[in-house]
Amino acid sequence: VAATTSCQVLPSARCLFDEPFQVKVGGLRVGQMVTVKAASTDERGVVFSSSATYRADGDGEIDLDRDPSLSGSYVGVEPMGLLWSLRTDTLHWYFFKNKVVEPMVVKLSVHEGEGEGDGRMLAEVTNERFLIGDGVSRLPIKEGNVQGVLFTPPGEGPFPAVLDLCTFMSEKRASLLANKGFVVLAVEVYIKKIENTKEIHLDRFEEAMDFLRQQPKVMGIISRSKGADITLSLAAFVPGVQAVVWINGCSANVGFPLYYKKRQILSPLLYDFSKVIPTESGARIVKCCVKNPLAEENKGSLIPIQQAKAHFLFVVSEDDLNWDSKGYVDEMVQRLKHHGKDNFETVCYPGAGHLLEPPYGPYCPSTFHGLVRYPVLWGGEPRAHAVAEVHMWKKVQEFLRTHLSCEETKTKAIKMF
Repeated sequence: VAATTSCQVLPSARCLFDEPFQVKVGGLRVGQMVTVKAASTDERGVVFSSSATYRADGDGEIDLDRDPSLSGSYVGVEPMGLLWSLRTDTLHWYFFKNKVVEPMVVKLSVHEGEGEGDGRMLAEVTNERFLIGDGVSRLPIKEGNVQGVLFTPPGEGPFPAVLDLCTFMSEKRASLLANKGFVVLAVEVYIKKIENTKEIHLDRFEEAMDFLRQQPKVMGIISRSKGADITLSLAAFVPGVQAVVWINGCSANVGFPLYYKKRQILSPLLYDFSKVIPTESGARIVKCCVKNPLAEENKGSLIPIQQAKAHFLFVVSEDDLNWDSKGYVDEMVQRLKHHGKDNFETVCYPGAGHLLEPPYGPYCPSTFHGLVRYPVLWGGEPRAHAVAEVHMWKKVQEFLRTHLSCEETKTKAIKMF
């Protein structure tokens, strides 16, 4: 490795997962062309990589915050492009990162020449991206029907409380929110295999809310996809929900009958899989498979959000290929307005796909779908999707702070290292 060339990650090579970094390369010749590469291995051993070609300036330096990529995984000025453009050769694969006690490790390297070839390596650095900040506690919970993981910020509190409803268990969003000063309980929608699920009981999620209230705290809920319609039902039927973040879900109860206090409260909105659209990649588009919730025969599945007292943040990706999220939100907004309600706000992201997550992870175009049991396209264009995630993450925190404020304290976000 040449001693004269340097590669730095600023302000530190160690940071939180949702924090941006600045990559600087120095010690190059004036105008020298180099390729900057990134590589990271997920928890299942699958390698993701990206690369971009840059030209050194008059001082022999490259600054990814300032300089455009000329070719590679992306072009133009994209300070975080090496992360969101990470790809794997394995088809339909999602970057699995759920062990929050271990960081996402990204190897950055600088190579002579252009393109993805094996030009001589001039410099390298490792970026560690942590999901859990200093002092945040992680506690697995199994109490009654409540199974999940509780994340609590350091300090006395009180802290605003958030129930994170995951369609399939993930601790990423919950731990990152805890870093921002929220106490978060992550629970899974499906506690047994989907194929063995016949019905869903709202009582289990009410129990999770009651568990969080032991402290006592104000209550918000965040969820995406199937979890989002469960969240709407909690706001409509269970007292005490102050704030709801709904991300790319449905306005009706999808898939399974919903029960509360031993009686069915909503019928299921079903699928018509004859409307699946195949694609050349082998992944399919299932957006049109969900039946129309406004059709007369399906109105028993429509969630009566007009009776909820919570504030709603509807987050919509306009290129969601899993649901007609935009259509569902338009209908819900119209219904709320019809009932004289103004307890909602909407953010729409053109070019973003279904899988909106905390920012700076690899964009995922398609994966195996846990419900339909084959790969599906999620939609979105990588750069637009990455921009949406950055904006959404700030908006979610702002919304939750506004509607879950604990007057006794002004909680501060944790900064690492």
